Amino acid sequence: MRFQALSATAFAIGLLGASSAQAQTEIQWWHSMTGALGDRVNDIANGFNASQKDYKVVPIFKGTYPESMTAAIAAFRAGNAPHILQVFEVGTATMMAAKGAIKPVYIMMKEAKEPFDPKNYLAAVAGYYTDSKGNMLSLPFNSSTPLFYVNKDAFKKAGLDPEKAPKTWAEFAVAAAKLKASGQECVYTTGWPSWVHIENFSAWHNLPIATKSNGFDGFDTEFKINSPHHVAHITMLADYVKKGWFTYSGRTNQGEARFFSGECAMLTSSSAAQGNIRQAAKFEWSINFIPYHDDVAGAPQNSIIGGASLWVMGGKKPAEYKGVAKFLAFVSTTPVQIRLAPGDRIRADHPGRVRPHPASRVTTKESRRRHAGTPAHQQAADRELQGPALRQLRPGPRSHRGRDGSRVRRQEGCEDRARPGGQAWQ
Repeated sequence: MRFQALSATAFAIGLLGASSAQAQTEIQWWHSMTGALGDRVNDIANGFNASQKDYKVVPIFKGTYPESMTAAIAAFRAGNAPHILQVFEVGTATMMAAKGAIKPVYIMMKEAKEPFDPKNYLAAVAGYYTDSKGNMLSLPFNSSTPLFYVNKDAFKKAGLDPEKAPKTWAEFAVAAAKLKASGQECVYTTGWPSWVHIENFSAWHNLPIATKSNGFDGFDTEFKINSPHHVAHITMLADYVKKGWFTYSGRTNQGEARFFSGECAMLTSSSAAQGNIRQAAKFEWSINFIPYHDDVAGAPQNSIIGGASLWVMGGKKPAEYKGVAKFLAFVSTTPVQIRLAPGDRIRADHPGRVRPHPASRVTTKESRRRHAGTPAHQQAADRELQGPALRQLRPGPRSHRGRDGSRVRRQEGCEDRARPGGQAWQ
């Protein structure tokens, strides 16, 4: 009888354990992170899963940003969309217009009574994912800015000073000629060419790229990327192709692999490339400001934010949204260490929630002022945190100043962020 009682108890405990396991709610998170960044995504999910037993976040790589977004649209139409979708900033307008397909983050967090304070995020980041009333529609996740990467070993071989990366395009041409003469087959390539050479070129040189606040003030927007400065810059790149100084690698980030493999000596691309470069590069390299044209008044100015945010998909059960809200609260409050550039360390609660590391240079609000004669990229006028990558985000992700001083809204590179995009989800 005692054996039977013990067996019955064990059986009951087994049923209880099975019931608890079955009660765990699964949260699917579709993303587009690879390499070191993909590892970080898995670490975040594993950290949340280990912190509680009611929910399990399952990160699933769905391809590039456009591929994952296309897959999510198809899944939504079929009624099996993921709970969370990582969407690059180019798709922000499409997601904002997708009524019914998304669950605004600010609403979900309020309903779930989970702690969430949008003010904890950098204004330059948070502002990009909020509506006109300041409500945050998606959670800022990964933010980036364009940087200029240099293979210092290749510079040494070409007789160049590896500690002095070209600051202007004129200096770039001198270095490119020497690199080519030294036998460097691929001298320079770029990731995200339209983002770097149109959008950020415009902001970096204080040039407007469109009317109607880059499409935010109306659909009858007229591009201004045929200005003399824009034409001269693209003409210069075409000339570099003929000289063998510039190798085109594709519309997205394909050029990054050509840099960290050692094939190309110079690269302009996202700050997000650093994770893979650190893992794969077998040479000394440096991170620098993107070059500028010194014959354009006011250059350099500011760069334009890139990256992605986490959107919550619509049509889920309240219990599922509760789990998603808990996960997003975990993501937004879990401290992580990130490093944007050598000597530029910061401590962050999230890639979009940045606080200065003790080793970073900090400028208080009281001391922020414009110094006469100081280059614009060295001024702290609109920022509290200084650093080679971060201070380029001044004054914000959605705007830059036109040459006449007027505020010009931002617009994505190859994609028209102003176009209505909600129809794709219907």
